[in-house]
Amino acid sequence: MNSSISARMNSRVWAMLITLSVLWGGSFFFIGIAVSGLPPLTIAALRVSLAAITLWIVAFAMGLRLPSSMRTWWAFIVMGLLNNAIPFSLIIWGQMYIASGLASILNATTPLFTVVVAGILLADERLSAKKIAGVIIGFVGVVVMLDVATLIEGTNDNVIAQLAILVAALSYAFAGVYGRRFKTMGINPIIIASGQVTGSSLILIPLALLIERPLAGIMPDMAVCGAIVGLAVMSTALAYMLYFRILASAGATNLSLTTFLVPVSAIFLGSVFLEERLELIHFIGLFGIGVGLSLIDGRLWQKRT
Repeated sequence: MNSSISARMNSRVWAMLITLSVLWGGSFFFIGIAVSGLPPLTIAALRVSLAAITLWIVAFAMGLRLPSSMRTWWAFIVMGLLNNAIPFSLIIWGQMYIASGLASILNATTPLFTVVVAGILLADERLSAKKIAGVIIGFVGVVVMLDVATLIEGTNDNVIAQLAILVAALSYAFAGVYGRRFKTMGINPIIIASGQVTGSSLILIPLALLIERPLAGIMPDMAVCGAIVGLAVMSTALAYMLYFRILASAGATNLSLTTFLVPVSAIFLGSVFLEERLELIHFIGLFGIGVGLSLIDGRLWQKRT
């Protein structure tokens, strides 16, 4: 893993990053609807399997071919485990006990984990004072958006659910670092995205059928079905096409910045479509996130020093 990846991000990468944050911000909304009618492993299995079908249709339409190397497919399975099976299942289970906004905020700890993991494991993403300061300031900005009353009420199952989502964030951090190997393998990002959700489907479908037995349950209503489609196609298939393009060009730490923006995207979507009201504390948190992003990116601060 000695390939060079730029620590700086141009306007095109930033545009993809913001788009990805909106798609992933919507995932918490979709999950919030889906958990009302389906168990967590079933939701996760449907999410990745429908995403896999969508992505392979795109891949074949582009004239891309299935990889033939077993080494490549093993990498897809490991990536699917770290980036899909573990975090998706934990986040969905967590949202059975806590609100989607709280889940998205806890998920925004991913950059904190990624800076440490990438700094230890990757030669070209070493820890720096600005990166550490940026993550801390950004994390504080996310935390201040959280309703204090929610924290006070968070006991028992709620606390366990919050810890589960923190473990999911750690899994995402390892996935971002592990995914770096695909650049040296020369695999098209669409194939990588298709392969990883296929790998996670091979893990999650048998688990869901064995543990939750969804085929014996009642057919979910149209709202739940629509949420599953949105979760699979928009927040997974399309999102991962962007994910691997950013990972290949900007690196694991920069890619993880999207989790700082996800809570902001979720708040915005809620205000537009669910008539939720933004409060002053949300804008204070947004300011903190902006400062953290600028420190980690470094360009603004270099110009002023």
